Amino acid sequence: MAILPGSIDFDEPFPRQTRRLRLGVVGGGRISQTQAMAARMTDRWDIVAGAFSSDPARAQQRGEEWNVAADRSYADFQAMAVTEAARADGIDAVMITTPNHAHFAAAAAFLEAGIDVICDKPLTNVLAEAEQLERLAGDKGLVFAVCYTMSCYPMIRQAREIVASGVLGRINQIHVEFMQDWMTPDNAADAPHVKWRLDPKISGPTSCVGDIGTHAAHLAQFVSGLAMTGLRADFHVCGAPKPLEDTAFMAVRYDGGVPGTLMATRQAPGNRGGLRLRIFGSLGGLEWDMEECDRLRLNIFGQPDQTLTRGHGHGLSPRTERFVRTGRGFPEGLIEAWANLYTEFALAVGARRDGLEQPDDWLGYPRIGDGVTGVRFIEAAVRSNAAGGSWVDI
Repeated sequence: MAILPGSIDFDEPFPRQTRRLRLGVVGGGRISQTQAMAARMTDRWDIVAGAFSSDPARAQQRGEEWNVAADRSYADFQAMAVTEAARADGIDAVMITTPNHAHFAAAAAFLEAGIDVICDKPLTNVLAEAEQLERLAGDKGLVFAVCYTMSCYPMIRQAREIVASGVLGRINQIHVEFMQDWMTPDNAADAPHVKWRLDPKISGPTSCVGDIGTHAAHLAQFVSGLAMTGLRADFHVCGAPKPLEDTAFMAVRYDGGVPGTLMATRQAPGNRGGLRLRIFGSLGGLEWDMEECDRLRLNIFGQPDQTLTRGHGHGLSPRTERFVRTGRGFPEGLIEAWANLYTEFALAVGARRDGLEQPDDWLGYPRIGDGVTGVRFIEAAVRSNAAGGSWVDI
């Protein structure tokens, strides 16, 4: 039976499904619990299988905690991929929420088994592996989403439409920053969930840049519609000594030579979710702050300032309103943004399984190409920093 209706008006709200899709989990840590909460919120997914630990006893215990049947709680993600692919009621897709170094092997195993994938970022620690996954997903014709979730806030979708419409005029500069403070204490690196983020064997060649810096880089390109073409980067350890950076400052360039800045740090007391984007053009500018995610500032030069707010009506586009769950004044946040990502991922998986042709602009979720671009950004930043902050092409 088809998952989506046979006739869809792609300009209208997203269609319902005839059944919930079956989702598997590889990982089982804190971020997987966040994503699972969001996936369930959509009413489009059931979580039915998982590889929660490589230790069999621990895997079974975690499976019970996730309410996953014992025969679908695996200690090996490769065995999970093969077994689930062979089941009549096997998973339709898998979320990969392991530490960075395991993304490639896990994603490749499920792609080889013909299963659609949604993977945390950075996509991989090595550019060649990211490009290999992109080729594999393309060869298999599978859906592959990457968790640049900040692009799924409703007001970010509205901002993207505003820029694309030309309201700001010719874009002349882009500034993005992601400021956090959770590594401020000298003993922060002792926490188990932090240690792997500072281990180059697991986290890759960066810590702060690969984690939150990639969110900033993706968001700036997503909203502006301009690709980042070059950068010069300086990495810093601003707090207690660490094997990888906790702070990075960059000058960047976009298509057409548009200049900008990108800053990321975990050493900014008073900042928790300090992701901020500012885009300025020849006619006006816009600003968005994740800690005030329901609001978008729009300033047209010579006119009164505007603040757009999330909610039905009041000037938001129909495409933005697809992602709105509550009225104006009743806040939404990060879990809802994750749910927006899992909604679009569900529709993409359903459309692929139904053989449904869809407009290229129907779904805006981050795809594997965005993940590869993110790894290229990280690789360029590492090269630039190693060269003393020299300009490097992406």
